[in-house]
Amino acid sequence: MPAPRDPAVLMRVAELYYLEDKSQAEIAEILSTGRPNVSRMLKEAQRQGIVEIKVHDPSGRARDLERRLADVFGLSDVRVSARNPHGGDVSARVGALVAALLLESLGETTTVGISWGRALHASVEALHTDRDHDVTVVQLLGGMSAIGNEVSGQELARSLALALGGGYRLMHAPATLGSADAARALREEPSVAEALDAARRCDIALVGIGTPTSGSSAAVVDSIGLDEADARTFWDQEPVGDLAGRYFTATGAPVGGPVDDRVIAVGLRDLAAIPLVVGVAIGRDKTAAVHGALLGHHVDTLVCDESLARSLLTHQNSSPEGTP
Repeated sequence: MPAPRDPAVLMRVAELYYLEDKSQAEIAEILSTGRPNVSRMLKEAQRQGIVEIKVHDPSGRARDLERRLADVFGLSDVRVSARNPHGGDVSARVGALVAALLLESLGETTTVGISWGRALHASVEALHTDRDHDVTVVQLLGGMSAIGNEVSGQELARSLALALGGGYRLMHAPATLGSADAARALREEPSVAEALDAARRCDIALVGIGTPTSGSSAAVVDSIGLDEADARTFWDQEPVGDLAGRYFTATGAPVGGPVDDRVIAVGLRDLAAIPLVVGVAIGRDKTAAVHGALLGHHVDTLVCDESLARSLLTHQNSSPEGTP
């Protein structure tokens, strides 16, 4: 018979094994050779590119990127939605990963805190369960009329509780006020203080990672109506992102001052004390924001899409901010 490395023989062996579902012993008998030789020819077929083996993950996750992100940033878990060559709704795919992660993480009795944004709205929309859970959902920050109702904190908290068959507790307060004094006074109101305390004591926090120049993150800044001096104080600190209305720099350092003083929400230190903080973001335009959140260790777990995951790794390799 021809030499084992003959491409024609390798092709025949590959067809018998992979396409006709013959065992290696049957192939050895057909070709009048030994089974070990068939095994070597199958490996050689892979080496020469005659056979390519691909593993398609039915969960739609890019697991290699997940491992790399977890290693680079020291995350407890990462879920990355693999790019779909046929297109489709990226938000829905990321939302499904968040929903699955949440269901995996629920204990016998769990309090879940949620912020707001379109990525979290997609996550709540994707959540389906066949049983009720002993869950209480709380808001991590007040409400905001300047963003779509479907992505507001109050509506998301209510919808998530209904999806889980649990209860919810709303924070009857706006996300921002026009002055630090007004915000301080409202935080001291018993109902608001109790709602904030419940948020600080939650077991799991689901937080959208925003950028201060777009979306609900920008709406928080705009709603305050900063004067020129306060606006300069805020932007001079170079905020790149926010979690629940709390802004941070490229290194993850908190941004204090006129915006932070007027927000009704848990703080970054409060988030750090919550056992599991899940950060959710979609799109390469969130790279700087998510990178800052990771460097600041503000989230334990990241859920994102493949384009953002790859952008984060590239950004980290060229980043002057240092390592996590």
